[in-house]
Amino acid sequence: MPGSSGCASRESENMNPRAYRRELLLGAVLYLLSGGVVPAQAPPTVVRFTEALSQDVQGSIRLPGSVESPSSSRVATQVSGIVEQMRAREGTAVRRGEVLAVLDGTNLELQLRAVEAQFKEAEARLQLAESNLARARDLFASEVVAQQQLDDAISEFTAWQGKAEDLAAQRERIETDRRRCSVRAPFGGVVVAEHAEAGEWLDVGATLVELLSLEALDVRVQVPEKFFRNLVPGGAVKVRFDALPGHEVQGQLNAIIPRADPQARTFPVKVRIANSEGRIGVGMLAEVWLPAGDSYRATVVPKDAVITRGLENFVFLLEEDDTVRRTPVQSGDGLGAWIVVQGGIEPGQRVIVRGNERLQEGQTVAGERMEVARP
Repeated sequence: MPGSSGCASRESENMNPRAYRRELLLGAVLYLLSGGVVPAQAPPTVVRFTEALSQDVQGSIRLPGSVESPSSSRVATQVSGIVEQMRAREGTAVRRGEVLAVLDGTNLELQLRAVEAQFKEAEARLQLAESNLARARDLFASEVVAQQQLDDAISEFTAWQGKAEDLAAQRERIETDRRRCSVRAPFGGVVVAEHAEAGEWLDVGATLVELLSLEALDVRVQVPEKFFRNLVPGGAVKVRFDALPGHEVQGQLNAIIPRADPQARTFPVKVRIANSEGRIGVGMLAEVWLPAGDSYRATVVPKDAVITRGLENFVFLLEEDDTVRRTPVQSGDGLGAWIVVQGGIEPGQRVIVRGNERLQEGQTVAGERMEVARP
């Protein structure tokens, strides 16, 4: 067979490189199929799913709004003096009662010392006058002294009593002014502007800082008059923010102002929302979902099933053959952990809730049922 081997070698030499590589690849495949080791395939991705539901949903309207602070203050001084320290700078978060600035209280300290010295003298004089009055009353009762002497003792006692009370009031006022040298935050919030610097003289009533409360915020909305009758104080409201995609908070109708704009025929409404994480800023644009109209029947899925990429929302459905199908949806009202969707989804279909972030259309997966509390 040497001749045959040589013939095969010459054929390989005359074969173009691409055909030769194809021959080698085919030979490798035939080798594996005939007993070679075949590499194991990766197991399918594990996902968790639940069924879409049919649910009665209260109708709602979506209105634009703007975030406001319910408490905004230009914190001013109650005493005059030189600014010794500015402890709260622009952007500083402060708690209620925290010191914002300190004024120099040297003059008040000197005044307090002088008044305390006068008060001690007045107290001593008052005690003496009280003793003299008691003695005069005894002597007058014994007819030893005249009425005039008793009247003089009463007058002296009354005078020193008034003097002591006046000095005590002065001392209390000065002590109060000393405490006011430490200007404190009237509520918890964030300093948004500074109006003084260390070393600057300030008169009574001068503004030190501007302070905004951010722990709780209001969203102001203009509600068309045809929906005004549906507004109930304390009613639950959903709020979303353009700057915080996917972030939704629950609010309450905090203020319904029953005076319509004469041109737009809308009523101003304030929705109170919590801001414990500090993610929401004053002036942000918001979308407010107010209850309106009758309830309706809708298809709902867990919020985690809806994936948002750019302007598109979609869910992955788990098919009977364990492959996934990407289905575009439009999201609507939220119901706790669930959300209304419109699109190619019917109640009872299996929607993937966990492990759906990196799935591809038609991918085979291993599905596990997941229990989600009903809305």
